[in-house]
Amino acid sequence: MENKKITSTEIENENLEVKEETVTHEQTLKLMSPMQMVIRRFFRSKLSIIGLIMVVSLFLFCWVGPLIYNVSPTEIDKSGKVEYTEKWVEYTDENGVTHGFWQVIETNLTDNMLSAPSADHPLGTDKTGKDVLARLMNGGKISLGISFMAVFIVTFLGIIFGGIAGYFGGAVDNIIMRICDILMCLPGFPILLIVGTIIDGLREGGMTMFDYQYKIYWLMGFLTLISWSGTARLVRGQILSLREQEYMVAAEAMGYSTSRKIFKHLVPNVMPQLIVSMTLSLGSMILYEASLSYLGLGAPEQYAAWGTMINAAKDPDILANYFNVWGPPGICIIIAVLGFNFIGDGLRDALDPKMRR
Repeated sequence: MENKKITSTEIENENLEVKEETVTHEQTLKLMSPMQMVIRRFFRSKLSIIGLIMVVSLFLFCWVGPLIYNVSPTEIDKSGKVEYTEKWVEYTDENGVTHGFWQVIETNLTDNMLSAPSADHPLGTDKTGKDVLARLMNGGKISLGISFMAVFIVTFLGIIFGGIAGYFGGAVDNIIMRICDILMCLPGFPILLIVGTIIDGLREGGMTMFDYQYKIYWLMGFLTLISWSGTARLVRGQILSLREQEYMVAAEAMGYSTSRKIFKHLVPNVMPQLIVSMTLSLGSMILYEASLSYLGLGAPEQYAAWGTMINAAKDPDILANYFNVWGPPGICIIIAVLGFNFIGDGLRDALDPKMRR
């Protein structure tokens, strides 16, 4: 067998090649934090991106749009309008023969009501002569703002009661869960109609705090008081499984207070599920607000919530001939509900460690 001599130069070259391969491998290895993995999974979903674009576009339209299109949503266009109406007129001549004809009546109006889209009014005007586009932007602020406020209050109450029920258990858990059972049995929408009638009675009795301007806020506030049970059940179920984990045993051994263990160690671990629940609940709250406003229980006509604008479609003539009055707010509601649902679905998949899409 022939012995092969290896020189020191060859050994150094081999070591250098191995070192270069190791460095190259370390350079290509990229560690990702859990948050980066969630963000990456979220943006892999096309529906999540579409939903995010829809929601961001709505917020820019409602909050940035008025800065560009500076028209008051309560200002009536006084430029005037000529309105033509037809009337069938009949008369009988001296021979007893009845004749008829269509008479065109020309009326000069002071207000520019139900005008078609134009350069001055891109979406036209409504039946009172107000600019539809300006009212659409202002209505978005009301509809989206009220819905966000209601969802945050529902989540806050759900965290408080669900956290207490899940951590303490026993009699406290039974009492809170029975309250949740009662609240979940209540028919929400019929009760809101009854509460709306009560508020009208209190306002007529001289209680200014129930003024029509604030009626939608009272109704949505009452809705939050009967809608936290689902969130409380979610928080309770998560805490029941988390309170037996090792880090909770360690927190107990270190003598942490109850409030610190619940709100510093347990609730943060439930937040991913709560964020998904909040996102999906926003669509429902927007539909609630729009339905109440459509029935005349929401924001006053001059403040123009989206549901209030759709209420104009109760007039058959407007429904048939003036899509520019009631169509845009309906489209905005559809975009908002779909956008939040798409984002909620994307977050649910991104926060699930079993998902590897």
